[in-house]
Amino acid sequence: MSTHSGTDLGSGSVGKLLFSLALPTITSQIVNMLYNLVDRVYIGHMQPVETVGKLALTGVGVCLPIIMVISAFAALLAMGGAPRASIEEGRGNSGEAERIMGNCFAMLVIVSLVLTVVFWVFARPMLMTFGASENTIGYALEYMQIYALGTAFVEITLGMNAFITAQGFTTVSMKTVLIGAILNTILDPIFIFGLDLGVRGAALATILSQAVSMVWVLRFLLGKNTKWRLRRELLRPKAKVVLPCLALGMSPFIMQSTESLIAVCFNASLYRYGGDIAVGAMTVLTSIMQFAMMPLQGLTQGAQPIVSYNYGARNVQRVRAAFRCLLRACVTYSLLLWALVQLFPRMFILMFNSSPELVEYASWALRIYMAATGIFGVQIACQQTFVALGNAKTSLFLAVLRKIILLIPLIYILPNFFADKAFAVFLAEPVADVLAVLTTSTMFAFQFKRSMAELEKRPEL
Repeated sequence: MSTHSGTDLGSGSVGKLLFSLALPTITSQIVNMLYNLVDRVYIGHMQPVETVGKLALTGVGVCLPIIMVISAFAALLAMGGAPRASIEEGRGNSGEAERIMGNCFAMLVIVSLVLTVVFWVFARPMLMTFGASENTIGYALEYMQIYALGTAFVEITLGMNAFITAQGFTTVSMKTVLIGAILNTILDPIFIFGLDLGVRGAALATILSQAVSMVWVLRFLLGKNTKWRLRRELLRPKAKVVLPCLALGMSPFIMQSTESLIAVCFNASLYRYGGDIAVGAMTVLTSIMQFAMMPLQGLTQGAQPIVSYNYGARNVQRVRAAFRCLLRACVTYSLLLWALVQLFPRMFILMFNSSPELVEYASWALRIYMAATGIFGVQIACQQTFVALGNAKTSLFLAVLRKIILLIPLIYILPNFFADKAFAVFLAEPVADVLAVLTTSTMFAFQFKRSMAELEKRPEL
């Protein structure tokens, strides 16, 4: 696919191509996280900081699980539809790639309308379930009810941006995130402090920024530079198009939507065995883990169009080369990260908190929590290649395996075998990682070999 941007997914150096596609996606990941932090930074400085700022920040923090669910639904259709569209493009079926994109767009609109109603009507009981108190529910509701009105902007921006990346236009998809992030940073202080809208101003700034990003995305996909164009006649959802996309997207959907559940399990156990200091340490640890994993996510997103397109084009050698290159890059990065965490844990903790007691406690906890990070590159490279190859069943199983089958039970089982119960809870993460990597790499070795052998045999898919 020689796109209008000059990105040819079917020829040239796989290594150079991977890094040219991955660099903008890694940038997008980091900018997107900063985007989410900006609201919290400004809200935390609302006056007086000791009362209003602190309570408002907690209230908005309670909204995070719901915001993650909204993003997870975008991933369900985006990460399920984009690889399938790339595979069809590789087969030479540009029309079918466009049909997949059009159907996914229509589903994103339908899902957005349903979620808007659900989060508007049931915002209060949901927020109370996620930890809001009578002191913070007012701020949480103010933020959530405005944010819910912008659900469609978030869904369409995140969902359709994946189809821009899948075509090889990663610079365009990076600009989508940058436009929203820059506008949000400008509007936040104007709305929160200038117009004295407080928490509502932060939510309004966010949804207006997402609306502008959505217009940018749709303008590109309706314009002349895109390979796949949004067409009215392809918007009616058809089960035979949508259902395979939903099946493939279930893996990233589960990975994102269960983050909140895992956080609840970790925090409940750590509070029981280690009190507030252990929960505080966990907050810092998860922030470090999320930020550190972004380059890995960017690498896999950069590799997806190459793997999917060449799989569709039956170019076995290029699919193998793309996977090997992705695996080397992911393992190199994860080993480097692991070494830095083990050698300089305090450096990472101090990026998020400077309390001497918390730094001391979190330093040993971080070493345990990220003890298996060095081999995690294998897990993410194999798991995301399953998604890129359109293997819905295996990618879904692996997503469920690590988080639901292994990690959650281990959080409750391991404390029974150790005197230091809090240590055992932190240990659940690396134990789950090791077991997941062993399972994933074994399954991948057999299934990838078989898929490539079948591809070589068949003249037509």
